[in-house]
Amino acid sequence: MKLLRLRALMAFLAVVTSIALATPVHAASGNPYQRGPDPTESSVTAVTGPFAVSSVTVPAGSGPGFNDGTIYYPTDTSQGTFGAVVIMPGFVAVQGQIAWYGPRLASQGFVVMTMDSNALWDFPSDRSRQQLAALNYLTTKSPVKSRIDPNRLALMGWSMGGGGTLESAAANPSLKAAIPLAPWDITNPGDQISVPTMIFGADGDTVAPVSTFTRPAYDALTNTHDKAFVELKGADHFTFASPNTTVAKYSISWLKRFVDNDTRYDQFLCPIPNDPNTVAFEGTCPL
Repeated sequence: MKLLRLRALMAFLAVVTSIALATPVHAASGNPYQRGPDPTESSVTAVTGPFAVSSVTVPAGSGPGFNDGTIYYPTDTSQGTFGAVVIMPGFVAVQGQIAWYGPRLASQGFVVMTMDSNALWDFPSDRSRQQLAALNYLTTKSPVKSRIDPNRLALMGWSMGGGGTLESAAANPSLKAAIPLAPWDITNPGDQISVPTMIFGADGDTVAPVSTFTRPAYDALTNTHDKAFVELKGADHFTFASPNTTVAKYSISWLKRFVDNDTRYDQFLCPIPNDPNTVAFEGTCPL
């Protein structure tokens, strides 16, 4: 009888072991910041991600140092807090021109605030200060502050907002990611940045030409281990002001990788993509 029980136990253990060995282990297994299902090419290029999204308006005067804005956030509270992103528009641009980033990124599992600058003609240094003031409001006073992990924050910005993003990243090494979009800035603080930074440019940009602004900004990133440069094909300065699948795909992947520490998104960044929608794609590969 004992021998039969022992044989039955050994058979049971063999079955359990074979199942365990056959079960795939995700690269991000054990990561407390991982949010959402396993990503696919279709999921990172989709207009809407896996999370339902709601929004709340931030009127002018809601907090010191910035104008107004809109917060987009996942309605799901079952997976814990989310990383947060603040996005700044460019010179004489308004929030509406960057509004598309809000629901697109939020539906992938981020709290996102798009905003207006204090004045349409504010330069990058002013936009940086406003961007950081908005980030502080978002994490400490906003109606959705409880949904945010204040230790996982990122910034994005277009044109002079992109220049402001570079300056903000230089001044705040605790940021998890920065994504300047066609950045314009007469200063170049790249060598002061240690934040993982993905810079976008456009081959037809005559406002912030790649050779004058985007490429020098990328080349100056000598103190960060993780950086990427994406030059869009057949695009111009205003490509970033309307929905763009290529911009969304790599922005989502960069934010997921560095704000959420989610290595499931490495597949979209490494090896360096040979993307037909770009004329140049360079990077250090975050592996």
